Amino acid sequence: MTTIPPLPPNSHLNKSEILYGVENAVGRGVYFMSNVKQKMDIFFDHHAPSIVVEVREYRDGYIDIRKRGGKIRAFTEITKDNVKHCKELIKIVDELRHLDGVKGGIAINDSEYMATTVLQEAKPLTQVIYSNVKEVVEQGQYIFDTLWNVAIPAEQKIREIEEGKIIYETRIIENNPDEIVRQISRLAADSTELATCLTPGGMQYSYNYFFDIKKNLMDKQKRGEHKGIRYVTTLDKDNLGVVKTYLESGIQVRHVRNLPPMSFGVSDKEIAATIEKMEGGNRVQSLLISNEPLYQRHFASIFEELWGNGIDAADMIKDIEEGVDFADIEVIPNPRAGIAKAQSIISAARKEVSILVSSANALRRQVQMGGLQLLKNASEQQGAKVRLLVPDENENDGQRLSTILEEVKIQCPQVNVRTMEKGLHTRITIVLADRKECTIIELKDDTKDISYSAAGLSMYSNSKSTVSSYVSIFETFWEQTELYEKLKVHDKMQKEFINVAAHELRTPVQPILGLSEVLLSKKGNIEDYFDLVSAINRNAKRLQHLTEDILDVTRIESNTLILHKEEVDVCEKISNVIDDIKDQINDPGKLRVVFYQPKNPVYVSADKTRLYQVIANLLNNAIKFTREGTISINVEDKENSQVTISVKDTGAGISPEIAPRLFTKFVTTSDAGTGLGLYLSKSIVDAHGGKMWAHNNPGKVGATFGFTFPKIQ
Repeated sequence: MTTIPPLPPNSHLNKSEILYGVENAVGRGVYFMSNVKQKMDIFFDHHAPSIVVEVREYRDGYIDIRKRGGKIRAFTEITKDNVKHCKELIKIVDELRHLDGVKGGIAINDSEYMATTVLQEAKPLTQVIYSNVKEVVEQGQYIFDTLWNVAIPAEQKIREIEEGKIIYETRIIENNPDEIVRQISRLAADSTELATCLTPGGMQYSYNYFFDIKKNLMDKQKRGEHKGIRYVTTLDKDNLGVVKTYLESGIQVRHVRNLPPMSFGVSDKEIAATIEKMEGGNRVQSLLISNEPLYQRHFASIFEELWGNGIDAADMIKDIEEGVDFADIEVIPNPRAGIAKAQSIISAARKEVSILVSSANALRRQVQMGGLQLLKNASEQQGAKVRLLVPDENENDGQRLSTILEEVKIQCPQVNVRTMEKGLHTRITIVLADRKECTIIELKDDTKDISYSAAGLSMYSNSKSTVSSYVSIFETFWEQTELYEKLKVHDKMQKEFINVAAHELRTPVQPILGLSEVLLSKKGNIEDYFDLVSAINRNAKRLQHLTEDILDVTRIESNTLILHKEEVDVCEKISNVIDDIKDQINDPGKLRVVFYQPKNPVYVSADKTRLYQVIANLLNNAIKFTREGTISINVEDKENSQVTISVKDTGAGISPEIAPRLFTKFVTTSDAGTGLGLYLSKSIVDAHGGKMWAHNNPGKVGATFGFTFPKIQ
């Protein structure tokens, strides 16, 4: 047991000190926790959860703080190795969060600060820094609060680790350049390939903060652990030195004259983007970061088009050093001139006008300036197809936007107008004409009543690559709004159907089952009605099965399907299913079920009820579609972490019509059933961490369905 060492004289005075040794470090930690009155904020790296949970002095200290009414907030890096301890830690703090790459540890209570850089799993601290100086405590609190705001809930990270699910997220970081540097560094370090589009000034920013990371990635590429780094930028005299350094390190760079007015990076996992110019290497103040596949595909597509149109930087360096000027994008600093340019390309359009408005206020300002007449002329007199995309507003302003949109529809009936959800808002207005010209107008101050006061810089281009990039952006947003509306309607209809169907179907099930089972238990003349009662019972069970399938769909789609995993004997479970479905075979002389049982028992980690459900679904399907021949069941226990179970039949096989949608809802070629069985089976297998597949057998005789489950090691 570690005892608390006596504090030095005048320990109540303001002081900062370093304590060495387990007894001193742990003792001061216990003293620190005993001084907590209202709160303790603490973060530590991935080693520390085991220390807090397994070292009694720390665990008891946490428990005592909460007993006294103190609140504990903590964050750490949650990994596969420490997830067990983090689950225990959740129980003894008020809130636990996860943050990638946490190093060392800092704790702050009402009036004290402690920190350490020495953490070893399940071992007490050997060195701590302690201070009760007000300025030090405030600085520690600021560091904690800054990191706390970007950490994610521990439960979310634990679910990702245990269920193997990726949580998709898109967020904007503003006015926090240090956090932006950290996030870009993390994105690069975690990548297996990296593609970056940078404004000329952005190359210096990249070199200042991320070049060491890029060198490490190039070393990984030499070892075959990374696919390489590519840059597109506009080469000029100012960034020539940085580009040369990048080329010498093995990074690929291409020169593109007409870049979009944004910088972005795309890895195999995430994207990060900003519209800031980063002139002179200035730090980024606003960054969009996302792991959404849609954003990744979109920005990767833009990059590949730019890369394909680019010129190798090595070929450009000589020309640039000789003073050749390649700039041909028109940057318009005067807002009045920029808006006039946008209006002029709309007036000249003959085929298509696409406009993405930066905000609802921007649309109001344009309406006040007579912008509706411009759109009316384009759609009615010029014969152009006009599309207008407007950001939605807050609830308080929604009525005002609705009024504006109604006015647009009345005055410009041929203009196609859509609103996009708030999460997709931009700070620029994009005006595209005939897919040949574009004007991009920066939104500087959305509170202004006049467009000229609200707008900032503008950019005009008729470059094919630049225009096509913005066309791609507009089309992505346009299609996403359509998909979003369809999904809302589909989701509403589906939930209504499931709620009504489940309620209506469940109501008669129990009375039918109860009464039929009572009749079946009677003796005497009841035998005369045995066939009728059996039919009632059979159909009631079928109705019950349908009800449970529908409820299972709701559980799966609402992520509330709960698995009760335990050690299950696969062979025993398969034998049980075979025994239970024997009566479904109409002619045992023509169709038989064969189970090729392995010599030794095979155990998996599974919910035994759900495992039974999957096997029964596959066997039922095989019987349903096989008139004669053999249905064989195989279990393969290979030397890995998975057990493979397959059901092979000699039936009709999988129809090419439904093959691409085989494991989706309501897909079936049978007159009986709902088409939910394979969807539910695959969802259950996925929830266990397994995989499911199906294919037609060689020779066009029947099909094979198989799945894997994690086995007990």
